[in-house]
Amino acid sequence: MPDSAISAALERVQSELRKAIVGQEQVMEQVLVALLAGGHVLLEGVPGLAKTLLVRGLGQVLGVQFKRVQFTPDLMPADVIGTSIFSPKELTFHVRQGPVFTNLLLADEINRTPPKTQAALLEAMEERQVTIDGQSMPLPDPFMVLATQNPIEFEGTYPLPEAQMDRFLLKVKMDYPAQHEERDILERHYRGFRAQELAQVGLTAVLDASGVAVLRLAPRRVVVEAPVLDYINAVVRATREWSALAMGASPRGAVALLIASQALALVRGRDFVVPDDVKEMALPVLRHRVILRPEAEVEGVQTDQVLQQVLQSLPVPR
Repeated sequence: MPDSAISAALERVQSELRKAIVGQEQVMEQVLVALLAGGHVLLEGVPGLAKTLLVRGLGQVLGVQFKRVQFTPDLMPADVIGTSIFSPKELTFHVRQGPVFTNLLLADEINRTPPKTQAALLEAMEERQVTIDGQSMPLPDPFMVLATQNPIEFEGTYPLPEAQMDRFLLKVKMDYPAQHEERDILERHYRGFRAQELAQVGLTAVLDASGVAVLRLAPRRVVVEAPVLDYINAVVRATREWSALAMGASPRGAVALLIASQALALVRGRDFVVPDDVKEMALPVLRHRVILRPEAEVEGVQTDQVLQQVLQSLPVPR
């Protein structure tokens, strides 16, 4: 697919999503970056910011199979990946596939389920397959997990372990809309818009599963010059030496920053990466891959603040 056709398809996806979502332009762009890069997204934000609406709308616009799992404390791994069912009539076991067998999986409030069930997604997110009773089964292509979590509630939640967090290409933070955007939301609802009745918005499928698979090949063609590669390397290595961080980003984080920067360049209509792409993707790629020192947390230091300091301390290639 030519670059011009890719840019046109991505613009149509965003245009369709704007029928349901007001504002959140940066969030939509970063979700598209993860889609192109073949990665998963952890969406974090307080209730009522349209996290679920965004994922539902994305499934319709991409024209792919979409399933949702509401993560709860009593959810079991078999409820996610599936299980073997014995058939008395045939005297054999049959695999009943779980909701993970889809193209786009919404893991809603993923931190409300115990670690055993959270871990059921590990193999799926990394290997694109699941194992049920010793039988490995491939997942549909493409496969993408968009998980949501509420950053302000801690009672009854189970924080995701570092290994699970590292499976997400991006951790995207959703914030409150601007005043004029919120006014537009009120206007839409006054005129009859209901998030529960998404079909009435008239979203049109722009792609299909095969089209998404083709799009995912495109970032590999995006050129990254040696100075930009050096810059990515410097950013990641600086996180390992920063005094406020107990743990910096791993080489997997460096690779994630590279492919996310390539995807962002493509979303913005370029076939080459510039340093600003790296700077813009550094926070969503790295914020969940570094750990603050306890004394920094006590002082109220935020991970994003530290990463901004790291970026400001490094010379930007020209």
